[in-house]
This record gives sequence, C-alpha cells and structure tokens, in this order.
Amino acid sequence: MFVGDSLSENQWQSLTCMVHAAIPQAQVNKSIKGDLYTITWPEYGISITLCHNVFLVDLVYEKKLGRVLKIDSIEGGKLWKGVDTLVFNTWHWWLHNGSIQPWDYIQIGGKLIKDMDRLTAFKRGLTTWSKWVDFNINPAMTNVFFQGISPTHDFGEEWKEKLATCKGQTEPIKGSTYPGALPPAVGVVKEVLSKMLKLVSLLDITVLSQLRKDGHPSMYNGGQGSDCSHWCLAGVPDTWNELLYAIVVTQ
Repeated sequence: MFVGDSLSENQWQSLTCMVHAAIPQAQVNKSIKGDLYTITWPEYGISITLCHNVFLVDLVYEKKLGRVLKIDSIEGGKLWKGVDTLVFNTWHWWLHNGSIQPWDYIQIGGKLIKDMDRLTAFKRGLTTWSKWVDFNINPAMTNVFFQGISPTHDFGEEWKEKLATCKGQTEPIKGSTYPGALPPAVGVVKEVLSKMLKLVSLLDITVLSQLRKDGHPSMYNGGQGSDCSHWCLAGVPDTWNELLYAIVVTQ
C-alpha cells in the first residue's frame, strides 16, 4: 500500500504498470472504496493499493471552523493495518498557501492557530506519524518504507540555468551531483526516522531525481500550466520502484 499524495500516486501507477508489463495476460481487477484505489491480480494473490492521504495526519471538516489540520492525530491510520508493505510519503502539500492552502486552522497541542512555520509543522506531523508506526505496526508482519522527498524543477538557477524551468528540458543534469541544495524536508525526514523504535527503510530518491530536470510532464500534463512536480511514466518513479524491489527481496 502506498500512502500519501499525488507523488505516491505517481509511484503507485508506476508499479502497477511494471507488474502488468511482467504478466500482461493475467486478469486485472480495479476497485475504488473511499480514498482507497486498488489494483488486484487474483491469479497471483497480489493487490497494490493507493491510500490518498496528503498529510498522513488528519485533515477534517468541522462545521463551525471549516477544515482543520490535526497535527497530533492519525485516526485515518486504521486503513493502514494488516498490509504486507507500506510506503509512506508527505511533504508537498505542507507548502501550499493562499487559495490552494488546504486548511483553515491547524490544531496542535490542543490549540487552534491559523498558520505556523511550515517546516516546523511538517516535523511535528511526521513525528506524530512515526509514533503511530512505532505503536501500531509489527515489523515481523509489515515492511515499512518512507518515500524520500521528491524534488521539483521550477527554478533553473538551482542548476545554473537562470529563468529556466522543467519546460523544454530534454536532457538530465550531467554527472552525479546536483548544483542546488537539498530540500529542507530531507533533513527532517532523516532525523525523525533515526529516532523511531521500529525499522523504517528510507527510499532515498531525492538526489537521483534532482538530476532529472527532463522527467516532468511540463506543459504536456493534460491541464493548465506547466507541471514540474510530478513525473512522466515510464520514467523516474520506475527507478524508485526498482530500489523498492531491491530492498524488499533482500529483507
């Protein structure tokens, strides 16, 4: 099961396509139940599910307040139990503001606030998630992964190409080093994972993905604007899944 935002969906779509390519004649069933999207191969007893949950912590609607992001609560975690493999992801939605900010209030430590430093909020939410995993997941039954921070390519100065974006890019960055800095969330993820009681494997995909400024849908995303956040398929998420597979088969 992949749990997270549309970047989790990117990886989920990639893996389902890779499995279908390996067994193209097998029967495939699709189901949607609430926030759960599942592809099943009954002949092989395999199901791959996407659980859409952009913050991992709870975002609820309350009549008098509107949308409340409850940073200390994970009621939605009941959907994650009893799964063989969990791959979690969150980050991009923590940065949204203005008209696309998905909450009206943040509830933290029993208090309601309109907003707070986003990196601080992310760390608090991720810590809530880590405690949930520590107390609810049996590592003998479930492998747990965290999808590393997926980079964007909106600002060409990061790779020394002023005023550029992912639009029109046809070549990856040469070499194995990205000229720009790592997203600040990378350090937060590694710090939180290092303090957990249960083993969570990090899919450390940030740098390898930073090198692929050519890998986004850009203006060919089927919508408006240029998409430099998500990834084309086949493409970069296939590599993420190759890494996931390599870890799973060795555990």
